[in-house]
Amino acid sequence: MERRKFIGAFSLAGIIGTMSPKNIFAATDQAKVTAGLAGNDRDYWWKLLYKIANPVVFNLANGTLVKNMPLEKSPTFDSRSLHVTYLEAVGRTYAGIAPWLALPDDKTAEGVARKKMRLAAIEGLNKCFTPGSPDALNFATDHQPIVDAAYLAQTFLRAPKALWEPLEEGTKQRIIAAFKSLRNRKPFKSNWLLFGSITEAFLLNINEQYDNDRLNEGPRQLREWYKGDGWYGDGPNLAFDYYNSFVIHPMMVDTLAVMADKKIVEQKLYDQALKRMQRFAVGQERMISPEGTFPPIGRSITYRTGAFQALTQIALMEKLPTSIKPAQVRCALTKVKQNMYGTPGTFDKNDWLQLGFCGHQPKVADYYTSTGSLYMATLSFLPLGLPASHEFWAAAPVAWTSKLAWSGADFAKDYHVDY
Repeated sequence: MERRKFIGAFSLAGIIGTMSPKNIFAATDQAKVTAGLAGNDRDYWWKLLYKIANPVVFNLANGTLVKNMPLEKSPTFDSRSLHVTYLEAVGRTYAGIAPWLALPDDKTAEGVARKKMRLAAIEGLNKCFTPGSPDALNFATDHQPIVDAAYLAQTFLRAPKALWEPLEEGTKQRIIAAFKSLRNRKPFKSNWLLFGSITEAFLLNINEQYDNDRLNEGPRQLREWYKGDGWYGDGPNLAFDYYNSFVIHPMMVDTLAVMADKKIVEQKLYDQALKRMQRFAVGQERMISPEGTFPPIGRSITYRTGAFQALTQIALMEKLPTSIKPAQVRCALTKVKQNMYGTPGTFDKNDWLQLGFCGHQPKVADYYTSTGSLYMATLSFLPLGLPASHEFWAAAPVAWTSKLAWSGADFAKDYHVDY
């Protein structure tokens, strides 16, 4: 194939050498970021995303993910196979980089880096789904693959032309078979129901045979668990953590989008879910302090900025509530990222993420957390799927809500909603 010839001629080893995050995200850039002086937010975002995703994407493309990925696990890690960590790393990383990789090629420094990562991402999937691959991903054992197959499915829904259509036909068939193989395990009665649903929604979207009960169960059950004012229960009870953002709102909306498009549910169910996600996004923006921090509440805080996936997906969809300017989200999250990813210990010497919330803090990791789990962090970079000319990136810097409020300036009032 011509694509294979190109990649072979270009040499992925060469790509890694010339596009390494140490070259892209230079020490001088980090010094400016740490000092709060970075002037181009988009430059900072894409370079940081490249740094985070680089070890996963390029090792997978080279067939060295299992060989080179460190296996740090929580001190309380349970009895599940640690091999699930590789699918975690791939599914979560790809779901976060998908909108950025879907942008058209251009000749800017960003465009060149983006194209290289996209080609490597495709090559990696083709390689790891080849029989006998040293990086073969585990779908056959444990319940954890239900989770990360869902993020891979969400990847393909977010960037079908960039990351699904270019795959080799054999790779596509093996991914489809892997997704279907998960039906011998039932998701737990929690946010996990949406993992099963979105995987089936992807199969529906590509006109493959799908499991109707598994597809419908997540949206149906989560609607019953809705608590009001933008919050779903994670099960029958409300959990005050970030799972409404890690999973529930994004996967609810993405699943219902497919179902509504295929006339399996009425459009009004999608519209309702979108309104609830918008309301939740209002709260997320207000939770970012004037200093660019956010509360370390609930479990899975080692997923770091993945906590803001709901807010960033609403921004990517261009559906932010009128009370929030896109530049507010950009400026607030830039400051959060500067605070979090500039802290020593966040990355190891080879730029793999390490367990922790802000730095290296293994003791805050939950019993299901290992190195691959941490790549949920990429889910806060979704607005990179908007072009540089978009208001989100091009508008002048503005203060976000809490910064306005604590400086004595006027800011938007907030009210409970009933939908």
